[in-house]
Amino acid sequence: MSVHGGGHGALEYYPCRYGGSRVLFRGPRKQLDKEYFAFLGGTETYGRFIETPFPTLIEKRMSVACVNFGVVNAGVDLYLNDPASMDLAISSVAKVIQIMGAQNMSNRYYSVHPRRNDRFLRASERLESLYPEVDFTEFHFVRHMLGKLAEISQDRYEIVIEELRMAWVARMKHILTLLRGQVVLLWFADHAIPSSADAPLDGDPLFVTRQMVETLRPRVSAVAEVVASESAQMEGTKGMVYSDFDACAAAELMGPYAHEEAADVLERVLRRLTDREEEEQ
Repeated sequence: MSVHGGGHGALEYYPCRYGGSRVLFRGPRKQLDKEYFAFLGGTETYGRFIETPFPTLIEKRMSVACVNFGVVNAGVDLYLNDPASMDLAISSVAKVIQIMGAQNMSNRYYSVHPRRNDRFLRASERLESLYPEVDFTEFHFVRHMLGKLAEISQDRYEIVIEELRMAWVARMKHILTLLRGQVVLLWFADHAIPSSADAPLDGDPLFVTRQMVETLRPRVSAVAEVVASESAQMEGTKGMVYSDFDACAAAELMGPYAHEEAADVLERVLRRLTDREEEEQ
């Protein structure tokens, strides 16, 4: 099996736990006895296939410990179900929470795994009544299940998506109330925040619209919108570290150049919010 990424070998994520958390986060494990920034989010925050993801870039540039609480395929539920990591995030000097998709969390139609939020557990009676022709025991992943629902009936699918969006806004308001302090809401994607209420099953984060983000703006210190530039997207998987087996998965993600762009934006925001001047670099 060959590994792509300039001969570095397989990427080591140094998985670690913090406090009493049952969730494995990306390491190396940080010492939390001094000031630190907390980064919450999904696959991009975790930095899958990325040797130096944007939280690590911020740490190097600002000389502040940056704790990466990102988890691959995470939804908001992961943090609300994990008091240990939430407590540590609350104690940080500044928090960056990446906007995660609305599909990977439990709602009135279905339940997801508490730590692997992309895993479909079960449909509620409400969803079974809405789609009586579907055998929900066939599904293991949320996206696969939603794709089938859209294929069967677009009208009924849109009813489900509306519920996901309402649940996402409510859950995000809750987590932002808990976090308090200096909180940055981060949009990090290869496309701008959509204004349309269309609900395609590609283009993470799924189902989040401009209106939903604006609803949250009064509850955060800043909203950082990072759309990977055309030049960053043109680089494709250059600089990413992955095996042949993961080549397709890597091609779906933003690469190191996009992470540099995210760090550029976040550094400016975090310096302003925490009164850290440029000369500290």
